[in-house]
Amino acid sequence: MENKSIIVFSFIVLPLLLTTISAQTTQLRPNFYRTTCPNVESIVRGAVQTKFQQTFVTAPGTLRLFFHDCFVRGCDASVLLASANGNGEKDHPDDVSLAGDGFDTVIKAKAAVDSNPQCRNKVSCADILALATREVIRLTGGPFYNVELGRRDGRISTKASVQNQLPHPTFNLDQLNSMFARHGLSQTDMIALSGAHTLGFSHCGRFSNRIYNFSPRNKIDPTLNLAYALQLRQMCPRNVDPSIAINMDPTTSRTFDNVYFKNLQRGMGLFTSDQILFTDRRSRNTVNLFASNNAAFQQAFVAAITKLGRVGVLTGNQGEIRRDCSLPN
Repeated sequence: MENKSIIVFSFIVLPLLLTTISAQTTQLRPNFYRTTCPNVESIVRGAVQTKFQQTFVTAPGTLRLFFHDCFVRGCDASVLLASANGNGEKDHPDDVSLAGDGFDTVIKAKAAVDSNPQCRNKVSCADILALATREVIRLTGGPFYNVELGRRDGRISTKASVQNQLPHPTFNLDQLNSMFARHGLSQTDMIALSGAHTLGFSHCGRFSNRIYNFSPRNKIDPTLNLAYALQLRQMCPRNVDPSIAINMDPTTSRTFDNVYFKNLQRGMGLFTSDQILFTDRRSRNTVNLFASNNAAFQQAFVAAITKLGRVGVLTGNQGEIRRDCSLPN
């Protein structure tokens, strides 16, 4: 698997990255499968709807899976690859909490697509993940948007490649902007994509320092709404079962809306990296805009997730069309 040729794009040098994005974007287009699998969008939609009706976790699980995939090696479905020796992307500590229902959504959608003789082995797992992400956003009340297609699947997935590639809950604004900028994403893009936390959930250990051991002077993070902090302590007592997870949006956790930003205004961002978007004056105006105008948030989100979907893509003869999303051909 490692010795097969594959083009891996650098996420370190920004000018090179932006050139790569520009070159590859020209090969992505919404009607890519018009002649090879014209019904791909409706097929994926049906499979995702069925999965969503079985469990709501389908929505945040799929959305987070897409983000984690694109930020490591680009949007090539490498996060889906299984590793016999536990050395794949999804084995990294930053990925082990990815919901199984997200993976299952892609597997079910791939099976549905390949059950159509015209489409069999024609649609990449990377594109199916991108389409499934659009569908879960729509199913939870978010915007419908055109998905650019034409990605190919990567053949390599390593635990090491995840290291320092994903934002952490403790990040400040400079750290967030720096990481997103590596992928050609602006501060506004970053804030809009953070709004996806309106559907997210987190294990208690990811934020427990904010409610118990923030600093020697303040046990509770002073930027955290005190009533909310005490509520979090009830849901996440000390030594809580590590499998326990709570909603990142305590208000409308099953609706893709702008309430996440309204929560930030009230000091109810779960992670430091959420709340910093409001406490830092450089990003506060954008938070206020999105909090007051859901249409502005949705428009910015569509622009940002479209840009995200172009990051490091493999196109043309690069990569492959996986027959099984969890294994290279």
